[in-house]
Amino acid sequence: MTNIKIKAVDIYHAEKSISNEFYINHFKEQGKDISHFLEIMGRKDRFVIDNERENSLTMGIEASNRVLKKAGLTGKDLDMLVFTSQVPEYIIPTNALLVHHAINGKENMVVYDMNANCAGMTIAVEQVSRYMMSNPHMKRALVVGSDNFSLLSSPEDTMTYSNFGDSSSAIILEKTEEDTGFIDSIVDVHSDTDNRTCVVYPEKGLSQTIKGNGQGKSMLWIPFDGRFVLPQVYKMFEKVLERNNLKIEDIDHFCLSQFALTLLQEIQDHYHIPEEKIIFSGDRYGYTGTSSPFMAFHEGIDSGKINRGDKVLFWTIGGGYQLATMLFKY
Repeated sequence: MTNIKIKAVDIYHAEKSISNEFYINHFKEQGKDISHFLEIMGRKDRFVIDNERENSLTMGIEASNRVLKKAGLTGKDLDMLVFTSQVPEYIIPTNALLVHHAINGKENMVVYDMNANCAGMTIAVEQVSRYMMSNPHMKRALVVGSDNFSLLSSPEDTMTYSNFGDSSSAIILEKTEEDTGFIDSIVDVHSDTDNRTCVVYPEKGLSQTIKGNGQGKSMLWIPFDGRFVLPQVYKMFEKVLERNNLKIEDIDHFCLSQFALTLLQEIQDHYHIPEEKIIFSGDRYGYTGTSSPFMAFHEGIDSGKINRGDKVLFWTIGGGYQLATMLFKY
């Protein structure tokens, strides 16, 4: 039976690390106390671009080179490359094409960008896995997720300025006959699309911004309580487990959205999941958007918690909102 396994994963983050103290003092000058907010989100440090050299593309290229080196592969060994970002450095040409050039990818290779906001990389891994299973000519694929969130953050907005970090993750998927790899997934827009305007960039749309009819420097973020998605999250978890004859206890590790620590804690409490099974990396990297669950996945492997043969459940949320749950045997 043909399966799609995760051959390797690696990350890259911006050079500069900033602790909570900077943001607490920054907002104190505006008359705001964000200490409790940072505690709820689970933040301690985050990496933020503060130079002209780095952006979503350069971070994605660096993560790609790192994962190729880790896997003992070159760009010539890949059949497919997907770049996911909600803060792409370029609209034309695709960032994936520029990554392809940087890693010296081969000809006759599927290369494209994808944007599903913060759910982008998870959905890309899901779709690429399913496509590889159905296409006999696809042996290996590279999926890259990279967001330069600080580029869109307003120094007056607590959520975007103090919560986000700039990082990238890259993962290599490989076709195998081993009893491992992709198991199942659910990607849905249950999304209450009435909330589609809570997180917007550019606020007035690209056409109006270019025409000068709307400011396009910062992301519009209208505060919302992310816990409203939890009933649907539980339904997705139970559905994907039931149709694969598994129980929550059979999952070895959970690599979930790192958007807010409280969301992870509510999921943990709901299912009585042991703390060691929940991988949280948001205290080190901040909220990194599209790469978020894979920053946690890399953290789990790097720390020795996640090992080959472990069942890993991924989950994330994209603005608007759409939810993605994916099950892998690593």
